[in-house]
Amino acid sequence: MKHLTVGKLAKRAGVNVETLRYYERIGLMPQPQRRESGYRMYSDEDLTRLAFIQHAKELGFTLREIKELLELRVDARTNCEEVRTQTEAKIRDIDQKILHLQRIREVLSKLATACHQNNATSECPILEAIEKEEF
Repeated sequence: MKHLTVGKLAKRAGVNVETLRYYERIGLMPQPQRRESGYRMYSDEDLTRLAFIQHAKELGFTLREIKELLELRVDARTNCEEVRTQTEAKIRDIDQKILHLQRIREVLSKLATACHQNNATSECPILEAIEKEEF
């Protein structure tokens, strides 16, 4: 088993060293073994776990949700159905966010259409609508 320093692990995983230390503090990453000198030593398994965390983040999972997924992954009593349930909940959450973003886009499009570029900013319909929450 090859041991990696904190810097090498962070670089290979494409994260900041402070991010890795944060993941350790909140329990996403296990506390690493240490050399006699006090330096942290990481394994390929740690790299795999860190990659899992990064991939899950890219899919929109929060750190809390990722922690739950990791716990499900190591619990022999769980099955794929529990992971599927969490994934379906994430899909519903994403669908709600998409609807919200579509509404925002519609409002901004209407405001942009109402804008006459030559008006002074004191008469700007976009700024007025934001100020008065008329959207």
